[in-house]
Amino acid sequence: MRTTVTLDPDVARAVERLRRERGLGLSAALNEIARAGLLEAPRGARFEQATSEMRARIDVTNVGDVSELLDEAAGS
Repeated sequence: MRTTVTLDPDVARAVERLRRERGLGLSAALNEIARAGLLEAPRGARFEQATSEMRARIDVTNVGDVSELLDEAAGS
């Protein structure tokens, strides 16, 4: 696949360094760096949301009561 990309300066330096060290062309160096990044990425890593107990100070089981309480607090 042929495409145009813009490399950040640090990535461009890494590509140039790899080209010089191994005598690679630009495409080969980019592909090697991309593959190395893919291998380092955790596969199947599952996202877990950190939670904590809030311990509500009001009973929020009745929406109507909560709405009234909020309206009173807002001065409406």
